Amino acid sequence: MTEFDPAKFEEKYVHYFEELQEAYSNAYQQLHGRYDSEVLRAIDRQILSESEPVYEGNGEFRVDLPDNPADRVPNVAEHDQFEVVLEELVDRIEAELCRGFEFKE
Repeated sequence: MTEFDPAKFEEKYVHYFEELQEAYSNAYQQLHGRYDSEVLRAIDRQILSESEPVYEGNGEFRVDLPDNPADRVPNVAEHDQFEVVLEELVDRIEAELCRGFEFKE
């Protein structure tokens, strides 16, 4: 694992691209098979692909979503799992970032 440097996270796609990609992939894999694959795939490709991971400090991360995420996936936004899947994916990405950068086990 690459040692985490908060200053380098400003240019995260240069310094931490592989770690970011792994966190997003791990979060997706954790939910694969638990939820409707159409909903999961649409959120991943249309919302999370435009999201922005942010280092908050003190070993905490957040994922900023694009404006109006439901508008990006109108075919699944009304699905009863949409909000649950989106929230859980974001939570898991944030947890994977903490784990991947060795802030939490």
